[in-house]
Amino acid sequence: MAKDLLEHIDFASLECLNHAPGHGADNVLKQGYREQDELYLESDTDEQLLLNVRFHQRVRLQGIVIKAVEEAKAPKRIKLYANRPHMGFSDTGSVPCAQELELTPAQLAKGEQLPLKLVKFNNVDVLSIFVESNQGDEETTKLCKLALFGSAGEVFNVAEIKKVGEEK
Repeated sequence: MAKDLLEHIDFASLECLNHAPGHGADNVLKQGYREQDELYLESDTDEQLLLNVRFHQRVRLQGIVIKAVEEAKAPKRIKLYANRPHMGFSDTGSVPCAQELELTPAQLAKGEQLPLKLVKFNNVDVLSIFVESNQGDEETTKLCKLALFGSAGEVFNVAEIKKVGEEK
């Protein structure tokens, strides 16, 4: 069962590019803050945001929750990148993403957990979350909760999967 990976996030090295002053990533990631819709992360100069979330140890990501209450400013297209420690906006056009999500207003209003591709997020120490656009083509993007789910510790090796009945 996937659990909230909050305790595994290295908040000291959390990086968020293009956030409005006073409306940074802590508001959406930290326990207590992310439960209050009036605390939010908002972009500054345009609709794009880029978060680089580092973990204290390698994790296996299985799901992501993104909640937004202001529909027009809610994220629409999000690209996720695994293990790119110094991801910047210039990299988003040239580096292939591990998974792209197209979010619906209903998913965002409920804050429902969206599944991630197991093979792409099996052994992650840095997750980069690129918010490319928002629902209403607004000037800024706003979200009030971001939660990551999965497991830490023993990592599942996809190469070790064997067909049932197959022996060495």
